[in-house]
Amino acid sequence: MSLKELAMKLEDFAKARDWEKYHSPRNLLLAMIGEVGELSEIFQWRGEVEKGLPNWEESEKEHLGEELSDVLLYLIRLADICGIDLSHAATKRLPKMPSNTHQID
Repeated sequence: MSLKELAMKLEDFAKARDWEKYHSPRNLLLAMIGEVGELSEIFQWRGEVEKGLPNWEESEKEHLGEELSDVLLYLIRLADICGIDLSHAATKRLPKMPSNTHQID
């Protein structure tokens, strides 16, 4: 499913629950930050973990997937509310990323 399709599903989901009035950029950002906090808690006391999480239980991986999804869905909704085509913005951003660092700026 594309990001645009997810954005449309999220819009429909919000409309069906009459949540659109609460979906301001500020509120969505704050909700996403809360979800990032929940995501951070999963890793908080583990130290470094191996790629692919080979020592994790399936239930832990499932929980991680849920929290990652929450962050992604809020990000997609925030971008949509702000009129940003996230796929386009990310595609334009990739070539501008610094090549001399291991992090995304």
